[in-house]
Amino acid sequence: MKLIPPCIELNSSANNNSIVLGEGLASEEVNLVFPSQEFSKQAHVSSIQKYAEMYGRSVEDPAGFWSDIASEFYWKQKWGQPVYTHNLDIRNGKIDIQWFKGGKTNICYNCLDRNIDAGNGDKVAILWEGNDLGRDATLTYTQLLARVCQLANYLKSIGVGKGDAVIIYLPMLMELPIAMLACARIGAIHSVVFAGFSAESLAQRIVDCKPKIVITCSAVKRGAKTIFLKDIVDDALTQSAQNSVKIDVCLTFENESALQKQMTKWVEGRDIWWQDVVPKYPVTCDVEWVDAEDPLFLLYTSGSTGKPKGVLHTTGGYMVYTATTFKYAFDYKPKDIYWCTADCGWITGHSYVTYGPLLNGATNVVFEGAPNFPDAGRCWDIVDKYKISIFYTAPTLVRSLMREGDEHVTRYSRKSLRVLGSVGEPINPSAWRWFFNVVGDGKCPISDTWWQTETGGFMITPMPGAWPQKPGSATLPFFGVQPVIVDEKGVELEGECSGYLCVKNSWPSAFRTLYGDHERYETTYFSAFPGYYFTGDGCNRDKDGYYWLTGRVDDVINVSGHRIGTAEVESALVSHPQCVEAAVVGVEHDVKGQGIYAFVTLAEGVSYSEELRKSLIKVVRDKIGGFAAPDKIHWAPGLPKTRSGKIMRRILRKIASNSLDELGDTSTLADPTVVDQLIALAHS
Repeated sequence: MKLIPPCIELNSSANNNSIVLGEGLASEEVNLVFPSQEFSKQAHVSSIQKYAEMYGRSVEDPAGFWSDIASEFYWKQKWGQPVYTHNLDIRNGKIDIQWFKGGKTNICYNCLDRNIDAGNGDKVAILWEGNDLGRDATLTYTQLLARVCQLANYLKSIGVGKGDAVIIYLPMLMELPIAMLACARIGAIHSVVFAGFSAESLAQRIVDCKPKIVITCSAVKRGAKTIFLKDIVDDALTQSAQNSVKIDVCLTFENESALQKQMTKWVEGRDIWWQDVVPKYPVTCDVEWVDAEDPLFLLYTSGSTGKPKGVLHTTGGYMVYTATTFKYAFDYKPKDIYWCTADCGWITGHSYVTYGPLLNGATNVVFEGAPNFPDAGRCWDIVDKYKISIFYTAPTLVRSLMREGDEHVTRYSRKSLRVLGSVGEPINPSAWRWFFNVVGDGKCPISDTWWQTETGGFMITPMPGAWPQKPGSATLPFFGVQPVIVDEKGVELEGECSGYLCVKNSWPSAFRTLYGDHERYETTYFSAFPGYYFTGDGCNRDKDGYYWLTGRVDDVINVSGHRIGTAEVESALVSHPQCVEAAVVGVEHDVKGQGIYAFVTLAEGVSYSEELRKSLIKVVRDKIGGFAAPDKIHWAPGLPKTRSGKIMRRILRKIASNSLDELGDTSTLADPTVVDQLIALAHS
């Protein structure tokens, strides 16, 4: 394996299309941004040679490499041998991954108690910024531990214990990471549901994992809009009860800035106000020591079949890997102030809002509100207010702010910024350059990270200071990660190539199963290319060895970093009484990366109308959530199908993107005239 791509063995002066960090801006002609000597000198990984040395050991001796790092954390009992075992080849039996088996630890203890014992109890752990200007709060590590212990003690008092599931449906209040950590402290399995999902989506997750308790709040304000979360939970609990899953306790935090107690709908005997009970409990709580392979959390992600998949992550390997990726990919130092704009309802909020930062003893900003409220300068107002040095966000937000104009950025100082980061989807080169030039003033490297809910942590990512960046490329693999690009037959491709991105061999934070459905786990991720984990993404590798993600190759659309199964949206659309068939594809979107484009066939005798279009979008909002609402409804008298009845989505994608000269041969369709009808209706 060649570890040093050719281009990064060059020096910047030898490349006419390169700049050095801090010495210029990235024009359209610039395709390499080299770290400055000053930045490299202080970086954890200071050169490509240092990276090659560490990476080489991580793939040649993964047991030794990860054991050394794991030893930096607290273990009540050390793991046994071997350090890891795995089978990624479905032909050899059950898919199975284990790391640090037999080791006893607790991730909450390592996030909080360990840092306090190291003398950092008075260090600020969370800087909380409310939706409305002027609302903020802080918690030190000692204060955070006390709050976590009070909730943990309450959960224990109502019978929640090791292995029990807890659903958390909260916005970005401090109580969200508190609830996650409280579950982890007592060995309960948390399942955070993004507080933008509909009642039906929440009910699906409740029915699947059968939690002992649901934790929510009265309401939340996002920008100028109030969202009544407790009402959504009430509806979800009614639906779950109809499916024989009855929840006895709904712990509700009063978010008084959004909705006061007396205005909140209430079910006596089931609903409990957080503020009435939790503060009465002791501020110390014994730790439940768990095996490294005991479950830590469930996180549901969209699947191509329409049924959400409960991705299950375990404790030890996830803890070690998320902490390590956070440290190296952001070049984190103890003086840094870190802000990730993601919600804890997604994997980014788990790994890089809650666990990764706190395991490193970081000071972490948690933001409740909308990034464009009260105006498009809010992010940079927060950056200046807290002197944020590491800023991690999604390309969707970058593109959105880019459209608002540079003046919303440049009127703020941003001089505290040191490292920028991108997550959720590939960032296009023009957005990368704007982020680098305007937000970072040409002085901040961008950690353009590629990873997934399933991987738990970064897989391909730049390391600031170690090698030059290319706008739009995730660059090189993280320690221990062995990406391969294969063709449609599963043959590994060498050198410059395009194909399907897979990973060979395991890494510590890999997910272990899909909750209650190991067969689906094996079929979805390990059957397409036996012997590999199949990511579902297409990828190019250039002549210099850099990786370029090209997006999903399965029936999942990546909207603003949220993975949405086309089948989920189609199922929602056909639940409308006037819709008989629907086919959904992804289409390029200037802000969201991908948008949702829906072809809809109506019932006989039903006429197309604007009112019906809005009604169809509403049904998707109600069943899944606003983030899954179609951007375009395309009326379809029929859909292009093969004679066997299979919908030809390839043709629909071409129509949706107006690539009509690339339709290809349509003569094999059962009814080729359908294509002409769809083209004629494209702008109706």
